[in-house]
Amino acid sequence: MLDYPALAAVAAVIREGSFERAAEALGITPSAVSQRIRGYEERLGTILIVRGQPCLPTDLGRALCAHFDKVRLLEAELTPVLTSTGEGVEAPLTLRIAVNADSVATWFPHAAAAFVRDTGTLLDLVLEDEAHTADRLRSGEVLAAVTADPEPVPGCRTIGLGVLRYVACASPDFMARYFEDGVNAQTLAKAPYLRFDRRDALQARWAKDAHGIALKAPRHWVPSTQGFLNLALAGLGWGMQPLSLAQPYIAAGHLVELTPALPVEVKLHWTVARLHAASLRALTDAVRAAAGANLQP
Repeated sequence: MLDYPALAAVAAVIREGSFERAAEALGITPSAVSQRIRGYEERLGTILIVRGQPCLPTDLGRALCAHFDKVRLLEAELTPVLTSTGEGVEAPLTLRIAVNADSVATWFPHAAAAFVRDTGTLLDLVLEDEAHTADRLRSGEVLAAVTADPEPVPGCRTIGLGVLRYVACASPDFMARYFEDGVNAQTLAKAPYLRFDRRDALQARWAKDAHGIALKAPRHWVPSTQGFLNLALAGLGWGMQPLSLAQPYIAAGHLVELTPALPVEVKLHWTVARLHAASLRALTDAVRAAAGANLQP
């Protein structure tokens, strides 16, 4: 039989990153958190948490936390029944979800707002590249993910959401400085570009698709969707912007498409754990509605 008070402590330490913050979240002392976890590790004969700054789960610790999150989710279904007996869930339920930053900056807030308004459930959003959000689901870190990975995840179902369209943009000043002779292989090799992080391949994908080149130009690293847009507007470099964010600036003349009518389309999916939980069904409905209203089909 699993020790759920100990699992609650393990999950809190992993979620909060330290024993002190976990104790604050649970309303107990750090010593009590440590005793629960140490006792459970001794009982199992293995380590569940790698102590550090932050504390990190072992594979077994991560698997047990994923199980605990699912149990908490299912327990919340009993709240209407248990409330009348004084045994209801004390704190609001929190769902942990992996989402890419550009979705958070564009269409996903519509889904989140509708879901929270209707259910009162809290969200813990894990930001990750859309090509890798499904990995967070496979590891058990989250219960659902907005992902560009269509591969099936065991114990989950995948629903197509639509297309997030990107356009290659730069400021008029940047265009005048670097693309006076047009946008081609030669000018793209010299013009600095923006890159979100080491996993961001959108600029390279566009250069290959639009101009048949391997992009090897100087790059700036900008791990922020809003910062990515702001620095393009400031003339620091060119980059792939979500069309829904860039369109007003293009219309106003503050941004210019490098090569018009050559967007990059990223197909997004919603992959969610197969649990018979009303909160997950409500979240899925909200995500599908927001995607239908804001993404390209």
